[in-house]
Amino acid sequence: MQKNGQKTCVCQKKVVILRKIWKDMKNNVFAGALVALGLCLGGLFINLGINKFASKDRAVTVKGLSTREVEADYAVWPLSFAWSGNDLPALYTKLEQVTERVKNHLQSLGFEEADIRQGSVSVSNNWDGYYGNRPEFKYTLSTSLIVSTDKVALVVASQGKESALLKEGIIVTTEKWNLDYQFNGLPELKPSMIEEATRNARAVAQKFADDAQCNLGSIRQASQGQFSIESDQYQPWRKHVRVVTTVDYYLN
Repeated sequence: MQKNGQKTCVCQKKVVILRKIWKDMKNNVFAGALVALGLCLGGLFINLGINKFASKDRAVTVKGLSTREVEADYAVWPLSFAWSGNDLPALYTKLEQVTERVKNHLQSLGFEEADIRQGSVSVSNNWDGYYGNRPEFKYTLSTSLIVSTDKVALVVASQGKESALLKEGIIVTTEKWNLDYQFNGLPELKPSMIEEATRNARAVAQKFADDAQCNLGSIRQASQGQFSIESDQYQPWRKHVRVVTTVDYYLN
């Protein structure tokens, strides 16, 4: 009986030991599985991070152009003239008469009185610095009439029609660089021109991506260039408006 009891005790101890070994093995296998899973996930995240970092460096910079041909909507036309004499008060009276005659001429062309304003009057002493062989007239009074109007076509058509005044001895001059044709409609043009320039930039980027066998991604950054307005060399009332946008696109 004692031997049977000892055998039973020994068997129970072996069972306990085997259960412990099995439990330890299960724990080790589970821990190993966790470690392996962690390594796999870590590698995956590292790979995704590397790819994402690398994709940030893959970009293309392109430019898009938009142009418009427009006509000036406002003009500033200065007409200068002068008169000379020796009696300053009488000369001033004469200049007033000449000024009125030039103003009537402008109104006969179709300009309104509100379009015309007079510039300042300046006087020159032609005898200053002379001790002999002085000019015939001591004084010269100069002034101008400035036409400021939105009747641009009328200003264009009126150029060269000062011959009627020449017959009366009135010389009217207009310096080409002082005749200013302006275009003030840029705010209305900006949205459509920027949209067109950006669309053209994307078309260029898409062509580049197709040639490189890449997918065109989103915009990384963009900058709008300055708008420029240039006058036609021979028809200064015609204006060339242009803008260039610079856009960076990701390439996937």
